[in-house]
Amino acid sequence: MGDNFTMEQEEIFSKVMRAGRRTYFFDVRATKAGDFYLTITESKKFTNDDGSFHYKKHKIYLYKEDFEEFKNVLTEMTDFIIEEKGEEVISERHQRDYKKNEETVENQTATNSSDFTDIDFEDI
Repeated sequence: MGDNFTMEQEEIFSKVMRAGRRTYFFDVRATKAGDFYLTITESKKFTNDDGSFHYKKHKIYLYKEDFEEFKNVLTEMTDFIIEEKGEEVISERHQRDYKKNEETVENQTATNSSDFTDIDFEDI
């Protein structure tokens, strides 16, 4: 824990991007040697059955020597998606003005929760 804590303690510059239940944190940090690197953290809010909530976080460390290739691949992938599917969001879960219709609610109610198994992908 010592090295990771020390390495991440100095935050130089930060930006936050909120996207529905997800929040993305972009943080420029300093290494022990005084160089900079970028961390990108995805934090997603989950609600428990009792109404309480918790967050799951995933972090990417990106170093300067990888910036150019990372930008190129990210641009290529996002361009591909936009060219193939356009910019319109077609997923019901991601449309801000989406309202469930009665059929969707009926289908969810008819599903027995004992048919599902909880899986924590962090254990895999």
